[in-house]
Amino acid sequence: MKRPYTTKQGQYLAFIYYYGKIHGCAPAEADLQRHFRVSPPSVHQMILTLEARGLIERTPWQARSIRLLIPRGELPDLE
Repeated sequence: MKRPYTTKQGQYLAFIYYYGKIHGCAPAEADLQRHFRVSPPSVHQMILTLEARGLIERTPWQARSIRLLIPRGELPDLE
């Protein structure tokens, strides 16, 4: 089955999913930055890419508003 995202994008999606399960809310971009050890612009660009591809949605000007638009069964395991 061809997945609608790259391996790296899949890891971001999996992190968003598991973070929400553990903490009860979506991760902030700073949480993604710490986990993946990348710069703030890199995380922001990934979020914009995931949103543009229809994999997540966000509420403008609302913190921690990332919501997955694909089911858990289509996500990879977090490495």
